[in-house]
Amino acid sequence: MNGRYLLDTNIVIAILAGETNVLERLVESDEVFVPVVVLGELYYGARKSAHVNRNISRIDGLAANSALLGCDLNTSRHYGRIKNELRAKGRPIPEHDIWIASVAQQYSLTLVSRDAHFDEVQSVLREAW
Repeated sequence: MNGRYLLDTNIVIAILAGETNVLERLVESDEVFVPVVVLGELYYGARKSAHVNRNISRIDGLAANSALLGCDLNTSRHYGRIKNELRAKGRPIPEHDIWIASVAQQYSLTLVSRDAHFDEVQSVLREAW
């Protein structure tokens, strides 16, 4: 297995949970990136949890050891195109997921997610690990 991948929140959670199949796929991959939007979702989840400091520390560690991709003007252009395509099809998806799909599209990365609604986004390839 190889390839260039962008990880969605549910896959990063699986990594933090130590899911063997996800960890094995991760090791076999050529390049793996995490969008900063995913980190935002993780930090939000940590703030709501019973173990705030422990979870924030785990996310900080993951962020320090990951290749992060942020959003810029080009990402915003992809976002506008994707959101309009979804609106025209009558198939909206969550706002954060549009940003994540935009990053995947911008960098021509395969999006790794267990959320099938990403399949609504044209020109973004999704794999579920």
